[in-house]
Amino acid sequence: MERSSKGAITFTVCSIFILLIGLFLAVSLGATQIGISEIWHSIFNYSEKLDLVLIRDVRIPRALSVLLTGGILGVTGAMIQGVTRNPIAEPSLLGVSQGATLVVAIFYAIGISITTTNVMIASMIGALISGIIVIGFISKKANNSSITKILLAGTAMSTFFISLTTIAGLLSNKSQLIAFWVAGGFRNATWADFKLVAVVGTIGLIIGILLSNKINVLSLGDDVAISLGQNPERIRLITLLVIIPMSAAAVAVGKNIAFVGLIVPQIVRKLLGEDYRKNIPCSFLLGAVILTYSDIVARMFYNPYETPIGIFTALIGVPFFIMAARKEKG
Repeated sequence: MERSSKGAITFTVCSIFILLIGLFLAVSLGATQIGISEIWHSIFNYSEKLDLVLIRDVRIPRALSVLLTGGILGVTGAMIQGVTRNPIAEPSLLGVSQGATLVVAIFYAIGISITTTNVMIASMIGALISGIIVIGFISKKANNSSITKILLAGTAMSTFFISLTTIAGLLSNKSQLIAFWVAGGFRNATWADFKLVAVVGTIGLIIGILLSNKINVLSLGDDVAISLGQNPERIRLITLLVIIPMSAAAVAVGKNIAFVGLIVPQIVRKLLGEDYRKNIPCSFLLGAVILTYSDIVARMFYNPYETPIGIFTALIGVPFFIMAARKEKG
């Protein structure tokens, strides 16, 4: 236990250090290179100078929004993998993220103004609809067969929702705008977006930590959980009800970003073991690190043009998914 705790502390310290470096790079790098002195003045000696406005109102809110969105994706991935006892589960693979993306696309198509509030409402509606469908599968006793059905249903829903999203874009002549949502990115992130993911992410993280003991018990199997006085169905339901608004906030700010919630919990479990009291907060940190550096690469890969961040998370995530799926099959 002591060794495990030291490992978690080391992981936390290293993650925070790497994340601080990533935040500095995210703010300083771009089409216009920004120095340390400009960053300092933009925070503590703000004026209307163009570089300072760029840092204060564009790069800092974007960097912080990316950090928190990555943390949200890491936590939701850890929670869903814990309650389904399956390492290839994550909100985007269960259709929750795609359901949110679909309703945002419908808002675009019918001409509803795209504000932070409206996007969050659209994301919540979509995530709730897809979440209710997933709840229908989770409500039964989760054995290997039902968990497989959950993932198959989620994959089918993901494909179906993305197909409907594409159709909405074609029929409304807004394919380019909607394609940006499907690919993922933080190009227009603002302080309002940061506030959204900060509030939802903080509340979700706290609830996730409070649920971690129950998820630990559930990860041992339904029979063990029942023998210890826990209700597996209720734990899964509560967990999913927490995941839905967190996924909605992640989609509202970062659009449809897949595989972060798949990769992060697997790495954390390899390093720290199966204790979700450590895995959930550490998944937040690692998710923040991975998405922060993915966003830096997305901005600098074809500078001054921006590459969709979803491309880079998919390049990392698909091999993880294939390896995990093969391991489960074996």
